[in-house]
Amino acid sequence: MIGFMELAIAEAQKALEKGEIPVGAVVVCGNEVISAAHNLKETLSDVTAHAEILAIREAEQKKGDWRLQGCDLYVTLEPCPMCAEAIRQSRLRRLYFGAYDTQNGAAGSKFDIIGNTTEIYGGICEDECTAILTGFFKNRRAE
Repeated sequence: MIGFMELAIAEAQKALEKGEIPVGAVVVCGNEVISAAHNLKETLSDVTAHAEILAIREAEQKKGDWRLQGCDLYVTLEPCPMCAEAIRQSRLRRLYFGAYDTQNGAAGSKFDIIGNTTEIYGGICEDECTAILTGFFKNRRAE
């Protein structure tokens, strides 16, 4: 589990290098990574280009099906409402996330959109995930 979250953290670092909010996501099926993505909202000028959405899209394409039953998602930040609904709709088995988002988190912190359709485990590598995000926003405010 930690190894897959470390891959998501590496994706978050890629986002950070591009000036994007540093969030990374990885979809795993049968202990194999089938997709990995990071935020590209600014790069693509696309409000839906969140790490989770991009990782889910790639996984769906590779599987040839929008149903991702039996697959798990690892993401460095608790999903927003849009991403939580995509997780619910895609029928992912489990969600593992790092940092909690008390302002917009939709996996139980602020909203509970996913409900009981997907098992949810928060706080995985929380300190590291939180530090990346905190550093990004601290630098952004200093600019």
